[in-house]
Amino acid sequence: MARALMLTAPRQLRFEEVAADVPGPGEVRLRSLLSGISHGTELNLYRGTSAFVDHVFDRELRSIVPAGEIAAYPATLGYGLVSAVEEVGAGVEGLSPGDVVHTGTPHRDEAIVDVAQAARGAFPLVRLPPGASLESALFISMGTIALQGVHDAQIKLGDHVAVVGLGAIGLLTAQMARLSGAATVHVVDPIESRRQLALQLGADTAHDPRAAEPSTGVAVKRALGGRGVDVAIETSGVDAGLHDAMACAHLGGTVVAVGFYQGGSPRLRLGEEWHHNRLTLLSSMGGWGAPHRSAPAWDRARLVPAVADLLFSGAIVTSGLPVRTFRFAEAADAYRWLDEHPADAIKVALSYD
Repeated sequence: MARALMLTAPRQLRFEEVAADVPGPGEVRLRSLLSGISHGTELNLYRGTSAFVDHVFDRELRSIVPAGEIAAYPATLGYGLVSAVEEVGAGVEGLSPGDVVHTGTPHRDEAIVDVAQAARGAFPLVRLPPGASLESALFISMGTIALQGVHDAQIKLGDHVAVVGLGAIGLLTAQMARLSGAATVHVVDPIESRRQLALQLGADTAHDPRAAEPSTGVAVKRALGGRGVDVAIETSGVDAGLHDAMACAHLGGTVVAVGFYQGGSPRLRLGEEWHHNRLTLLSSMGGWGAPHRSAPAWDRARLVPAVADLLFSGAIVTSGLPVRTFRFAEAADAYRWLDEHPADAIKVALSYD
């Protein structure tokens, strides 16, 4: 029997035994090695602060609606599994036992994956090159979200860019902005260790939003000689971060919202820079049936391998990003630790070996 991690209520987890099946035609059986826990979507689901506690997203209406008879629990967690191929079903091409892959599969110690279905998922199956770092592979899902945000930002050669929020997605976004041609990259985060990491990875200036005088936006604009950034990318998932991103942009600038926001927005003051500087505000979303803005040229089936290539070629650096690892059997401890210490690691992982 295999074990799957289930969320049964806010901050309540249990393991559910599931059959360890033999793969059928078009399927592979995966043995889990590592999986990453999302600081945004998963932590909010775990805390019970997500809209999906009592609502669902109706894909036909494209609206959040009351869940009605659809039970919120039990629910799976996770969408970044690194695993080894154990068995290959009939008709599967391009995969062999022993290959290491990344999939958008929930936390579990074994999984049966339909290869064709996985290719159409939000995080399509991608095979890692031989000898690739498993910890680097943990950042494929986050890197895909970051790359989608950078594409939505449409950064031009010579642009000035701000990145607000320096979790895993923000640190990857800052590097991708530079690769996209940004002349300068300015980062904003209240955690000093994350600001230092960003500077080591090539950011030009780093700002503490709690200490910036008289405000974060003014501090960034002064660093640019009085001009704001062309593009601000917000990855923190909090309204204060989005407000800071809007305050950093110059007249007619673009703000890309990547974060998954929770709760209300008492600190979001739309009557200030957003209104007076006629900013364009874009939501960056690549899941839930939302196509890439450059589709069909770009889609998730192209984004995920592109991110893997950036990670494993060394173009994007993750080796210095702190990862806190727990055994799969300690999953409840891992979520509890992340809930209590969200700023103490860039990535929290579950190990299955």
